[in-house]
Amino acid sequence: MRKNALIVLIVFAVNLGLWAWFNRPAEQQLDFTGQVKAVSFSPYRADQDPLVNKFPTAQQIEEDIVFLKGKAGAIRTYSSMDGMEQIPALADKHGMPVIAGAWLDKRMKRNETEMAGLIKNLHEHKNVTRAIVGNESILRGDFKPAALAEYIRRVKEAAPHVQVSTAEPWHVWINNPELADSVDFIAIHILPYWERVPEEKAIEWSMHRYNQVVKRFPNKHVLVAEIGWPSNGERWGKAKASIANEAKFLRQFMNLAVQQNIDYCVMEAFDQPWKRPLEGVVGAHWGIWTVDRENKIPLVGPILEDSLWPVQWGLSLLSLIPIGFFLYKRKDQPFQGRLFFCLLMQTVVSSMVWIVFTPITVEFLPAETAAWAILLPMQIGLLAVVLINGFEMSEMLWPEGLKRRFFPLRHDADEGLRKVSIHLACCKEPPAMVVETLNSLAALDYPDFEVLVVDNNTHDPALWKPLEEHCAKLGPRFRFFHLEEWPGYKAGALNFALKNTAPDARIIAVVDSDYQVKPGWLRSLTPYFDKPDVAIVQSPQDHRAWEGEPYKTVCAWEYDGFFRIGMVHRNERNAIIQHGTMTMIRKAVMDEVGGWGEWCICEDAELGLRVFERGYQAVYVPESFGQGLTPDTYAGFKSQRFRWAYGAVQILKRHWRQLMPWNKTTGLDNGQKYHFLAGWLPWFADATQIAVLVVSLVWSLGMLALPRYFGTPLSIFLLPPLGAFLFKLFHFMWLYKTRVKCGLWERIGAAVAGLALTHTIAKAIFQGLTTKNKPFLRTPKCEERSAVVRGLMMAREELFVLAALWVAAGGVIARYGTENPDIVTWAVILVVQSAPYLAALCLSLLSVMPNLIPAIARKAAPQCGCELAPAAAQAAGLASIAKDRVKN
Repeated sequence: MRKNALIVLIVFAVNLGLWAWFNRPAEQQLDFTGQVKAVSFSPYRADQDPLVNKFPTAQQIEEDIVFLKGKAGAIRTYSSMDGMEQIPALADKHGMPVIAGAWLDKRMKRNETEMAGLIKNLHEHKNVTRAIVGNESILRGDFKPAALAEYIRRVKEAAPHVQVSTAEPWHVWINNPELADSVDFIAIHILPYWERVPEEKAIEWSMHRYNQVVKRFPNKHVLVAEIGWPSNGERWGKAKASIANEAKFLRQFMNLAVQQNIDYCVMEAFDQPWKRPLEGVVGAHWGIWTVDRENKIPLVGPILEDSLWPVQWGLSLLSLIPIGFFLYKRKDQPFQGRLFFCLLMQTVVSSMVWIVFTPITVEFLPAETAAWAILLPMQIGLLAVVLINGFEMSEMLWPEGLKRRFFPLRHDADEGLRKVSIHLACCKEPPAMVVETLNSLAALDYPDFEVLVVDNNTHDPALWKPLEEHCAKLGPRFRFFHLEEWPGYKAGALNFALKNTAPDARIIAVVDSDYQVKPGWLRSLTPYFDKPDVAIVQSPQDHRAWEGEPYKTVCAWEYDGFFRIGMVHRNERNAIIQHGTMTMIRKAVMDEVGGWGEWCICEDAELGLRVFERGYQAVYVPESFGQGLTPDTYAGFKSQRFRWAYGAVQILKRHWRQLMPWNKTTGLDNGQKYHFLAGWLPWFADATQIAVLVVSLVWSLGMLALPRYFGTPLSIFLLPPLGAFLFKLFHFMWLYKTRVKCGLWERIGAAVAGLALTHTIAKAIFQGLTTKNKPFLRTPKCEERSAVVRGLMMAREELFVLAALWVAAGGVIARYGTENPDIVTWAVILVVQSAPYLAALCLSLLSVMPNLIPAIARKAAPQCGCELAPAAAQAAGLASIAKDRVKN
């Protein structure tokens, strides 16, 4: 209990520390306690938009003026029509000075209405102290300086008591100095965000531009008519929009303005959602206050980017419920393993809270909201896979808490050994390879067994006749059957063998046609059937003849990981995957469950699940008793994994009701249900990665073709897939180093081989979900080497996706450059997503070009050992078997 309490305390402290660190206040800034000199004033509410002629009422405008009274010294307007002409009168009512504006563009008739409204207000309201005729009209190209000067002249003549100017960015004044001759003061816009200036240099840059204009026009007063920073939106170059950056920038500038007596107008009073179609998300977030007229940026005290983080942290503590349950259930697990998994659970829950809250804390474009909604279940799935992998790591990196440990039980006496019927199904296999398998079976050190060889759907007598002849030479123990046309593929052949099994056989054993078994296989494992509830005894798949060939080496090590890690882990809860070679099944149980399922492409795993549903036990002995051949080509490697993944979907579609936690009518316990669901979920995660990839490519295309609607993807899209991918590699490399005990290059090679199957697995999952049946896919053996062109063809789909991702990454960089870190991160994400496809291309080429890389040196073949079984455990196991024999 003390250790569990310590774990909870550590998790609590780490979680709080991380939330606090990621949400720590920005660098301390001087408080700004004065009055803002002036603010740009656009009184639109959230549901109003001048682009569609939805304008605020006079009452709403007056409410805003009252709101700003005392907070700002003056307001600047941009238009003198569409209701905006009412602002000076309403401001005059409350004693608020106004810098009145007229919007000028290429619509000449409208310009005259603007001018008339402005001049009328200049005559009628003394609170209008300055007028700005046109806003960035020269920058947009609507006017040349001379034409704009004519509008300015007309206003000056109509209202000589008012100072008149026009507003342009600082560089327009510098480049058009003649414009200054027509104005009473210089009105400049200084917006470092739009100039791609990083936030840490924004004040220095802004003051440099201000002083540059002051120096250029020494006889004119300079008004900074717009200055500010956005609080939300994507990066623009190195400039990052955020609440913290807006608060820092404005506090620094406004304090500096007080010291240096700078005349300014902050851009702007309130956030303006209607600007999104013009400028993206960032256009809606330049206000000091929100569109709902609430405080947004702190002008005094600490500056926090996300004020809701304490709420998010509090919700993340819901993780303590599953953590407490886990600690209660796993009392026997080593402290390090429990701490590791509890920290991982907390990280996953905190990540989920962050993902869910992102639309609240960060505003999205409609396309971003849609992407978030589409990707949310996929991201939940990815986090679930992280937990599954983490749970496996917690038990297999610290295996001292494992209880179901099995080992070979050598039975030297012949008495009591049950008769075994060994079934070998083959189809169009090389005769020499099958003959070697038969010879190894003939050498078994076991008193009572038979071998049934069933060759099905092989039409060439040159392939099956030699097997028939060899079986005859090996004696009466070996029976050969040739089925010219037979349904059910391998399952059909095995069911035929089952019907022709000797009546006195008590155990069915299955080997693949390429396996060479060790003489002690049956004698070492059949004693486990002395326990009446044991229905399956399984030993690992293993491989031979791969040494010195890089392609086969990496494949062999990739296979080996599952049998040293995954199967040992599943065995702890009696939930192994039965695989159709080196397996033994009690004959009576085979009859009880109805034999092999001919409807399923993975008849072996499906049979194992049916056996578990009846409440029987399985024994997994992690020691190799037979070795087969790895596929000769990448195409064979892919077809085999496709079959496994497709078969998994078939099994889930047939048995999902039995796997539900609330189903109490099945013999499956919760541990078995967990392993059968969690064991295949990573394959579904591979399928979701395809969906993420499609979204990534579509989004990249949108960034290139429709940048206004497709901004730079936010971290909500970037981090979960990248984090899940990196954790997957971390999980793979650490477990391989600890449990498989191979060298660094072998681990890297196995990782590449595993990655290379991602696309194939994803295809199998999608096809399994959308189709009912697929033909049985044989895993070819002893294929001849192909040309390089065939190597490329075997990975043609992966090559196409690889090219698309690289083109997308290159196009984004070419379009936006490398100045924006988010753009670079997005390009990196695209390249990272291409890793499985690059791995597929490399593995395919390696399979046809064995000298592409030097052979991975390894003296001993990967073989599952019994390191989990100490001598004391062996003695206890033998005693248990002896006790059961006495009882039975």
